[in-house]
Amino acid sequence: MGDPAEDRGKLTSQQELCVSDKHATKRPCCSTLKLFIVALSFAYFSKVLSGTYMKSAITQIERRFDLSSSLIGLIDGSFEMGNLLFLAVVSHFGAKLHRPRLIAVGCFLMAVGSFLTGLPHFFMGRYTFDTVIQGSMNDSLYCAPVCLCMIPSVDCVRDSSSHMWIYVFLGNALRGIGETPVTPLGISYIDDFAKAENSAFYIACLQTITLLGPMFGFLLGSLCASLYVDIGYVDLETVTITPKDARWVGAWWLGFLVSSVIMLLSGIPFWFLPRSLPKQGEENKLPPSSPTQDGTENNNATSHQAMTLAEIAKGFIPSLKKLLSTPAYFLLLCGSLLKFNSFIGLLTFKAKYMEQQFGQSAARANFLIGVLNLPVVAVGIFLGGLLMKRYKLGVVSGAQLSFVTSFMAYLLLLLQFGTKCDNVQVAGLTVSYNGTPGVVYNGNLWSECNRDCSCLAGEWDPVCSDNGITYTSPCLAGCSSSTGYGKNTVFHNCSCVLSSAPEGSMSVILGQCPRSRECSRSFTSYMAVSVLSSFINSLGTTPGYMVIIRCIKPELKSLALGIQTLVMRTLGGIPAPVYFGALIDSTCLRWGIKKCGGRGACRMYDSDMYRVIFLGLITCLSGSSYFFIIAVIALLRIHSKQKKSRIEANYNANNLMVYGSMPFLKV
Repeated sequence: MGDPAEDRGKLTSQQELCVSDKHATKRPCCSTLKLFIVALSFAYFSKVLSGTYMKSAITQIERRFDLSSSLIGLIDGSFEMGNLLFLAVVSHFGAKLHRPRLIAVGCFLMAVGSFLTGLPHFFMGRYTFDTVIQGSMNDSLYCAPVCLCMIPSVDCVRDSSSHMWIYVFLGNALRGIGETPVTPLGISYIDDFAKAENSAFYIACLQTITLLGPMFGFLLGSLCASLYVDIGYVDLETVTITPKDARWVGAWWLGFLVSSVIMLLSGIPFWFLPRSLPKQGEENKLPPSSPTQDGTENNNATSHQAMTLAEIAKGFIPSLKKLLSTPAYFLLLCGSLLKFNSFIGLLTFKAKYMEQQFGQSAARANFLIGVLNLPVVAVGIFLGGLLMKRYKLGVVSGAQLSFVTSFMAYLLLLLQFGTKCDNVQVAGLTVSYNGTPGVVYNGNLWSECNRDCSCLAGEWDPVCSDNGITYTSPCLAGCSSSTGYGKNTVFHNCSCVLSSAPEGSMSVILGQCPRSRECSRSFTSYMAVSVLSSFINSLGTTPGYMVIIRCIKPELKSLALGIQTLVMRTLGGIPAPVYFGALIDSTCLRWGIKKCGGRGACRMYDSDMYRVIFLGLITCLSGSSYFFIIAVIALLRIHSKQKKSRIEANYNANNLMVYGSMPFLKV
């Protein structure tokens, strides 16, 4: 009221939003809700691109740092750990502060975190992998009383880069801290200032555009996985492994640098957006000091500045109690938690599952997820929001739609148990040296055919014979000579190779034996079911999200979204990758050996057990969530009927009062 600007002339409500707190100078009115949605969409795109790239690079990081799946799951969960530290506080206090600028700060922190994640590559030495390939064109005595290959150095010095994975952990955690304000403050900002009938549609558009992030994230992961880790520093002609090899490491670091730049750019627009906006459709009706839904005033900046953190904090505990005492919200939180656990496990290890079950390279697995699964998810989310807007679905109808689509996708998930490939035939691990099938976890790699060979038990340089059996190394295949160079090396006189050819001509080539054609058909069926399941499940995403917002009081929206994200990250995002990874580790048939001893990354899994454990855990978690969702629907129906009864009772009472006050209407 005492603002000098008002003494010089009265401003409209829209103009007042563009007036600085300190100076009555007009700044560009770029502060519309739609511009905020565009900026938030870019921020969502950037943060999800960075997050999904991390998922796509899981295998590369695991191999580069020689880590187990459970430890790589812990590193992946560090994002949620960082998020957990500040989420509840930011969600509550952020609603009463400058939300766009808090989002801008978060984008900057995410950019720094992504850069820190890729930084270890520049401090580590060149990547080396186990191989028996020598520099000459004709080496002999691969199988000999004295092994000439892969003998560890007597003066073994532990690699100084062995603990560099800690930087990846810290960078991912910092990215989680930066992501804290983006979702709860962004969604609540839209819902506060958009029309009620437009809110669901805007959020659906936001989520649809956001899904371009995972698409580009997985495509970026595919590109980087196809590039050798030390590209530009080594002669690729000397690299004897291919992207399908269990020792291959792609340029995992490159994607983090790219995502860091994108994140930095996405935060810039938020510095120029205002603290609040007029309610959509009421731009010309808003009084100068009209309160918004979060309890603040649009134009009275001094009242904002006068509020202390202590005053804001007084309402935190009561608000939290009120929120958790809402039965529908609490039950929905429990169901969402179980569903989120299954989703995180699937998203984290889906590409790896495709690698191990169907023999796909990491680059191809990431590419297919990016171009097949995610586009249909984007379409499904958009159509779900369109259905909400077109038919004006309420809370009960939205919950029912979400349940039906999710359960149909669950039934399709069960079909994936039937799409499988047999284990690769590896002598001593999945078949005996004479070709008899049988999985052996503590594989006996020795046989009569190689007992005179002084091979190292830790060797992993697989070779393929004409009979379709893979041997873990030329030495253990009993090979005594080789011809060729690099990737074209051929090993001869392999005593363990079962062949009808004359003795002395039994040969093997580098690499595991390829999968059968039946496996290719199974993979096609798997992808078809996976894509259809993703589409159907995504139809209920927006309705389910709106149920959370609409089943609570408006002033608790920011806190509700923050608590939901907090619980999902704490009890889902952090533990799920770890216990999924630990169970996957239990199916490992062959572990790599680090330079100075100790277990490295897994080289080969039992694909049958991998499938049963991986899909079984996902279906159990998803199936359990439906008990809570059904209870939520029943509860919402009861509340809906009670609300209708109260409205009818009030209507009848009002009519009775009107009728009683007009005697001339009586007969």
